[in-house]
Amino acid sequence: MTSIKDDIDQKFRQVAIPYLEKYIAIKSLSPAFDPHWEESGEIARALELFSAFVGQLEIPGCVAWVSQIKGRTPALVIEVPPSSPEIVAPGVLLYGHLDKQPASGPWMEGTDPFEPHMRGDLLYGRGVVDDGYSIFAALLAIDALARRGLPYPRSVVIIEASEESGSPDLSAHLDRAKEVLGEIGLVVCLDAGGLDFERVWVTTSLRGNLVIRVNVKVLEHGVHSGEAGGVVPSSFRILRQLLSRIEDERTGELIPQLLRPEIPQFFIDGANALDSQLRDPLARAFPIVDGLALDGDGAQRILAQTWKSSLSAIGISGIPDVDEGGNVLRANTQLKISLRIPPSVDPLAAQDAIVELLSNDPPYGALVEIECEEPAAGWVANIPAPWLMDALSRGSQDAFGKDPGFCGEGGSIPFLAMLGERFPTAQFVATGALGPGSNAHGPNESLNIAFASGICTVVGHLLIAASLCE
Repeated sequence: MTSIKDDIDQKFRQVAIPYLEKYIAIKSLSPAFDPHWEESGEIARALELFSAFVGQLEIPGCVAWVSQIKGRTPALVIEVPPSSPEIVAPGVLLYGHLDKQPASGPWMEGTDPFEPHMRGDLLYGRGVVDDGYSIFAALLAIDALARRGLPYPRSVVIIEASEESGSPDLSAHLDRAKEVLGEIGLVVCLDAGGLDFERVWVTTSLRGNLVIRVNVKVLEHGVHSGEAGGVVPSSFRILRQLLSRIEDERTGELIPQLLRPEIPQFFIDGANALDSQLRDPLARAFPIVDGLALDGDGAQRILAQTWKSSLSAIGISGIPDVDEGGNVLRANTQLKISLRIPPSVDPLAAQDAIVELLSNDPPYGALVEIECEEPAAGWVANIPAPWLMDALSRGSQDAFGKDPGFCGEGGSIPFLAMLGERFPTAQFVATGALGPGSNAHGPNESLNIAFASGICTVVGHLLIAASLCE
């Protein structure tokens, strides 16, 4: 087997890390979190940085351009011709994104989410693993193959800027790049991850996601709690009652039957196998407080994360900070909830069911206002073709000395379902550098450099194998 590990690891550390340190300092927030992204210019700064990186490469025939569409975030498109005119295999689409979630904290003392910080082989900073590293994993793999005279097919790398907002702009850019894309035989998504840093992980399923704001209003303005308390029902109490319509607060189980489909036996068997192999991996995956009891056991936790619904309260307003709270019965309470739904559930049907439960016959006749974001569909991967399984095994053995792992993910990657519809005959590999403690979207987001370099090595093997397809 041809080994490209050492070559790629050296190049990744020498070239990618300095660029990633600059990228961390750029506040390229996704449009859902920065509606004035165009005026702030931060997304444009990230595009300029990545374009400069592409300009430093010596991949023959490589061309980069920015897809600009009025009213939408831009995307960087990199076209790479095949290593040889004799290679007639279908093209490969490699995907990443440069937009970021906002900073959330607190971060480690003495660190800032938008300042790079290195500890050992971990690089800390907002956006570094989700998903700034992706352009380097894609292009440095091609660069290594080109320098060593190894084959690779026609490839297109697309780095979008709206993924953290649900990828509303990606489809338009794919339409614009339709002729460039041509026939696609393999799609490699670099926005995923796995259960450890000891092998490449391939995502077998993703949960869908609903984001809903529920505002309960009982007064036109706040009133002294000594006067109104016990007379005017609390908006917070009403909100709790509404949530109890959709979630059992004792167990966390979602109540609507639509959100509790039967789990296919294939995935049950996979969860049992993973638990047997890794010995309850999710028990070690989170920074839980001492003494906290987790739900279920090893295999049950894997299924809960990947195939069961869950509710998280991700934002609240109408409530002052505890240091500023006075004796006031507040006029309203607004909660933003995130509902993770099983991969097989129709997100629109699920959203309609949740909205009906929250809005019908509100307690005490309170005013209930509901606002929904665009729902994200779940995704179930097809079984990899034999040539792809072989390439994944070769890549994982070269990079990590172990066979690849396969697992579902609890998060959502909304564009994967869309790409599946757009390229129905293509093979898909959803993988990436995320792993235990990477903490994307949370404080102390970090990139395991050795693991990211390993992912780059695996991409190289995938491209070699894809070049042999006809």
